[in-house]
Amino acid sequence: MEYGFVDSHCHISAREFEEDLEDVIQRTTEAGVQTLVAVTEEVGEFARVLQLQERYPDLVAPCFGIHPLQGGGGSEQRSVKPLDLDAALPEFYKHREHLVAVGEIGLDFTPWCAPTQQDRDDQMNVFIKQLNIATELDLPVNVHSRSAAKVTIATMREQGVSRALLHNFAGKPSVALEGVRAGYFFSFPPAVCRNQQVGVNSHF
Repeated sequence: MEYGFVDSHCHISAREFEEDLEDVIQRTTEAGVQTLVAVTEEVGEFARVLQLQERYPDLVAPCFGIHPLQGGGGSEQRSVKPLDLDAALPEFYKHREHLVAVGEIGLDFTPWCAPTQQDRDDQMNVFIKQLNIATELDLPVNVHSRSAAKVTIATMREQGVSRALLHNFAGKPSVALEGVRAGYFFSFPPAVCRNQQVGVNSHF
């Protein structure tokens, strides 16, 4: 059996890749990557991910998910609203056979991203609904958690989630261990180098 790398979380459907996509794919495969787990942030990306899977069926593994922050980066970024998920709901079921996970979903309680309790409540509403969809469709989840480590882990456990990758987890090792005990996997983004909660002498 031939082994290779899996990119457990990528945004290959992002518009930034449009002009040099073929080159990106070539360099990906030359580097030994066999699977790209392609996550989405908003419903507008769903069709793009499916097109990429059709174009690269042995490489692209689609996920559908509504991110806790919407509107891209910069000043237009805002906290997710339940209406953002409503438009996406039928798509999860329509394309179930193509999906390998539900993601990118999660909570981002960074003060300038979710300044009000209503923002945080809306994020939680959307997060729980997507966790339930994943359970119903028997799919794992790909989770973003920033400034919400403890509540993210607790919510996933309360909802009975047993298969998860926390791709952007900014929290204390002691909180991460709760996820480890629940059987969750963690990947480490570059932000871990700047996270004040994780000291160089911390151990999992």
